[in-house]
Amino acid sequence: MASSQIDRKTFQARRGFRGGHLQTLGSFFLQRKIFLPHAEERLVEVEPGIKILCHCNWQQDRSKALTIIVVHGLEGSSESQYMLGIAKKGLAAGMNVVRMNQRNCGGTEGVAPVLYHSGLSRDVAAVAQSLIERDHISGFALAGFSMGGNLVLKLAGEWDSQAPPQLRAVAAVCPAMDLAASADALHLSSNRLYEYYFIWKLRRRLRAKARLFPGAFDVSRLRGVMTLRDFDDKITAYYCGFSGADDYYARAAAANVVDRITVPTFILHARNDPFIIHRKRRWRALLILDQSRWRRRPLGRTTGTGVSAEILEGREKNFDSRGRDQTRSPYHFDP
Repeated sequence: MASSQIDRKTFQARRGFRGGHLQTLGSFFLQRKIFLPHAEERLVEVEPGIKILCHCNWQQDRSKALTIIVVHGLEGSSESQYMLGIAKKGLAAGMNVVRMNQRNCGGTEGVAPVLYHSGLSRDVAAVAQSLIERDHISGFALAGFSMGGNLVLKLAGEWDSQAPPQLRAVAAVCPAMDLAASADALHLSSNRLYEYYFIWKLRRRLRAKARLFPGAFDVSRLRGVMTLRDFDDKITAYYCGFSGADDYYARAAAANVVDRITVPTFILHARNDPFIIHRKRRWRALLILDQSRWRRRPLGRTTGTGVSAEILEGREKNFDSRGRDQTRSPYHFDP
């Protein structure tokens, strides 16, 4: 995509949904009905004995169409509203769409005694390599929301100039690139509702894993876990090879490598996102709308009154004069 193709219209929130919190909650309760053609279910081995589930929708000639690999956010899945929404748009634009579930997501808790976390960019790489080898795709792009945004940006940065030649572009919507800042913001009194929701889902998932794999997970470690940072310190770090939450946040953040990305990259961030916070100078330096640098470094865009969960445009009907869906998708509160 050339920079001249970017729509720079001023964002206007949908009437009655102004502000990050209203849009976050509104997107959770106002569900859209999105219908897709039947998708091929495919298990991809990302490590020996560890498989993840992908839902693949193909164009008639899959090898020639651009393939978009889409990664969901924390406690989401390939069936999350925004995943279905982006798939519908991609298919209509003539793309193959692969909706990738992270480990344990999309009903795959029983596949392996492992957890998922923000540093598993190698899983996305394994999916891309599988598509190249098995389906002979000629080009692909990576797209991610929130936690998934961190994963795709991290992978593209780690690849640097050694990315597969088929990689064309990367896009991230409200990526959680500064994990420590976002975890701390989630604990603010104004955001505790979101934190309670995530902790409830994460605790429930760990208990389910413990039932499926007796002896692999100690649910007593959940005692005293009241915040996301607590969970990451006592559970994520403990079971995923980090020394603690600080070590996990430092090593898994895409902010460490985002300036190494060599393909066209678009980052969309909402200025008033309740808890996706970026305080690293390196990330802030990337939030520039400089057309001359579009093909050399990531392009960041901040919406004027964006949100954490779903960007609801300011039209009473969510379609413009050309029939295009104007409703963006939730990428935090994942039903």
